[in-house]
Amino acid sequence: VMKIMPVQKQTKAGQRTRFKAFIAVGDKDGHIGLGVKCSKEVAGAIRGAIMDAKMNVIPIRRGYWGNKVGAPHTVPCKLTGKCGSIKVRLIPAPRGTGIVAAVVPKKLLTMAGVKDVYTQSTGSTRTLGNFVKATFFAVSKSYAFLDPTLWRKTKLIKPPADEHSAALAAPAQKSYNKRY
Repeated sequence: VMKIMPVQKQTKAGQRTRFKAFIAVGDKDGHIGLGVKCSKEVAGAIRGAIMDAKMNVIPIRRGYWGNKVGAPHTVPCKLTGKCGSIKVRLIPAPRGTGIVAAVVPKKLLTMAGVKDVYTQSTGSTRTLGNFVKATFFAVSKSYAFLDPTLWRKTKLIKPPADEHSAALAAPAQKSYNKRY
């Protein structure tokens, strides 16, 4: 549970209060999901946000800082996410650094299985909902970057001139087609 907040709508009879829940789920091994749900009751909002988070689980690519020794421990490259006025930037860090971040991104990155990362955030980070979403958007871009390890293997084929060189080098046989 990242945050539960009351939201209100003005009606003729006064305000109608509902509860908005932000929930993050992760397996600490490269998968994370974020769910947001608004409901009349706190329990309903939490239940709906958990279902939403499980439906929005995405893979997180992890990489190395420096040489590739051991398991991947950080983000593969610099990643940026934006939601509202908040920008979150994730920067790869050396092994053993830990997660250098505020409380909200630290929870999300821990659930994603990232062990070492620097973060930089700008904007009104007190609006926790947007802060969580911006961090989630930044982490979700980890598979958008295509490095050589993800390149598809291509099978090289011979050019047509090389492939048919034997047939082209042979003397041409003349064929006469008679047309009536």
